[in-house]
Amino acid sequence: MIAKSKKGSPVQRAAAVLIFAVLAGVGLTDAYPAPPPLNFGTPTNLGPTINTSSHEAYAFISADGLSLWFSRMPNSVNERPEILVSTRATKDDPWGTPVSLGLWGDPASTYESIRVVPGYTTGDGLEVYFSDIRPGGYGSFDVWMMKRETVESGWGPPVNLGPVVNSSYQEASPTISSDGLELYFSGYASTNNRPGGYGGADLWVTSRATRNGPWGWPVNLGPTVNSASADIFPIISANDLSLFFSSQRPGGYGQWDMYMINRGSLSEQWGQPVNLGPLINSPGSEDAVWMSVEGSTLFFNSDRPGGYGGQDIWQAPILAAPTCGDSEHPYPAVDLNKDCRVDLADLAVLLAHWLECTAPECD
Repeated sequence: MIAKSKKGSPVQRAAAVLIFAVLAGVGLTDAYPAPPPLNFGTPTNLGPTINTSSHEAYAFISADGLSLWFSRMPNSVNERPEILVSTRATKDDPWGTPVSLGLWGDPASTYESIRVVPGYTTGDGLEVYFSDIRPGGYGSFDVWMMKRETVESGWGPPVNLGPVVNSSYQEASPTISSDGLELYFSGYASTNNRPGGYGGADLWVTSRATRNGPWGWPVNLGPTVNSASADIFPIISANDLSLFFSSQRPGGYGQWDMYMINRGSLSEQWGQPVNLGPLINSPGSEDAVWMSVEGSTLFFNSDRPGGYGGQDIWQAPILAAPTCGDSEHPYPAVDLNKDCRVDLADLAVLLAHWLECTAPECD
């Protein structure tokens, strides 16, 4: 059949490749079971200098690894959360006593000391994105941003991203790509979730052509990424090729588990979500994962045993990336996107490049 298809149309050739890839893929997928997306060391609690009997969460670290920002949520619903920053002289030193940067919901003061924080600011540190309920919004949580002229300047006033991005529903937990052209966000897993999704809360993305251009209509990341359960708190990596999030989908290890999706380049689609595994996830709740810029440490929230009360901030070392083969052939030959799976994502790459070839030797 394949021999005949070489003399046929591109559609016939594509059909032959489809059958071959599916048949080959079944065998190779069995031969190369997918490992976790990352290898981790044992998680450790950041200790009593950072964590208390209140809830500490949403940690993110500066590009130089010397400043740690996080939120502290009081146990009383009548008190407002605050944002704190802890610093250290070198990466080998312990974190110092945290200093409050102000109450949550007052970003003009809260973010004053923040410099370049991938995921929350653009790569140049001149724009910061956050969600809040404040006057001038469109209902519930909205996405807002602030700008500054230089990284040494103060932030300008908060600006709502407008009715194209925001709605009368919930747009929360924004994370911005380093080039400032992609903005991911989610709703909350409660009420008022944005319609058009697949579950209790979904991950969405809006994009723009230039830094000064308008944001486009948000696009749902689709059923490959989102589930019928709640999917929230997206955090994009410093290289924009990995997206972490938390989910209540079946098949996890606890109430909330952390997952990640990858893509080979900025122009490619996101791959299948992969659970970060039982070393990181526990029978409790884990969310708001953050990977250091150089990719050596994972920070996350957890209410697992061994903490100081409520949710604490934990960290885990990231070890050498796993492969699914051996040192000579680390990936199957037809694992075109190097995710240790042979599936429709690889088939899409194969077909795209197959049909691109018009030279005689392709016939």
